[in-house]
Order: sequence, then structure tokens, then C-alpha cells
Amino acid sequence: MQHLLPLDNLVAALSRLPGIGRRTAERMAMALVQDGRGLMRILANALLEADEGITCCERCGSITLSGINPCDLCIKPRRDAHILCVVESPGDIMKIEQSGGFQGRYHALMGKLSPMHGTSATDLRVDKLLHRLVDEGIEEVLIALGTDVESDATASYLKEVLAPREVKISRIAFGLPAGSAIEYSDASTLARAISGRQEI
Repeated sequence: MQHLLPLDNLVAALSRLPGIGRRTAERMAMALVQDGRGLMRILANALLEADEGITCCERCGSITLSGINPCDLCIKPRRDAHILCVVESPGDIMKIEQSGGFQGRYHALMGKLSPMHGTSATDLRVDKLLHRLVDEGIEEVLIALGTDVESDATASYLKEVLAPREVKISRIAFGLPAGSAIEYSDASTLARAISGRQEI
């Protein structure tokens, strides 16, 4: 069969997305190529628009429009500026916001400690977190990470780093299923976990 480099490149790009393996990427690529309604152009335009119009907040790491940086979550005066919720990713911020159970500010680490994946403490936004404690007068850091081994290791590391600081350290209650992540939890479970947080 003829070797089709553009199709190979499309499959390779799609397979880099989280949760998409090679076979799924191949099926997606074939669906896009065979579609006669212009789905590929629609997708390409949406990707370009997102690339140009969306970015991560320079302060908290949440998703924001390119022209609004820092994001609304960082600058809205109605939010409690003394408590900082530390999460793994911007998706976790969106999930917690949907729960309505937290009214403070956020800080996304952009990952978690994972020797298997080569993620160390220097790859996380911990230095920025420490600067924010001083610059913003943070009184409490709420660690909102999942309950898997890597999240527990990250939470322990954060506790160790934050211990010498004059700040209350808490972690969301373990209302999440063991081995799960925040992004897979429902809103009511998240709200209960946040309201039942415990000091560590």
C-alpha cells in the first residue's frame, strides 16, 4: 500500500493526546480524512483559534483568554485571597469551580511527582507557589490532589516544603475513590471533600 506521510503525521499528532492510543488515533484520523462535510477544516480552524486565543494564567495556571492575564479567578475581589487551593492541572481548577465548593484562589502545579515519567519537583510550579505565599499574604494552603501514589507523594513533598512557613496546611477530605483523580469526580463529591478538609 502507498505510504501516506500526511496521514502518518495526523495519526502521530492525535496519539500524543492523553488517553488516545495508536489504534484510536488511526480511527480518528481515518474518520477525519473520509468526512465529506469539512470536519478537518473545522477542527483545524478551532485548533488555531484556541492556540491564538487561549493561554494559561501567569499567576495561577488556570485556562484563560490571551487578553485576560492574570485570569478572572485571580483578580475577582469577591474571592477569598487568603486561601490558596493547590491542584495538579488547570482541568482540576475547572472541576472544582463547577462544584461551587471553593471560593478562594488557585495554584496549578502543572503535574505531580512521578519518577516513572521523569517529573521531579523542579518540573512543578512550587517556586511560584512559595513566592505567592509571601506576595499575596496567603494564610492557608489547601492541597487538592488525587489519592493515587504519585499525588500522595506530591502532597507529602508540599507539606515538607510548606512546614517552615507561617501558613496553615490542609488537604481535601478523602471523599474521592482510592486511585482516582479530581478530574473524574462528580461535583457533589468534590464539594463535600473540600468542606470536610483536614489540617495535615
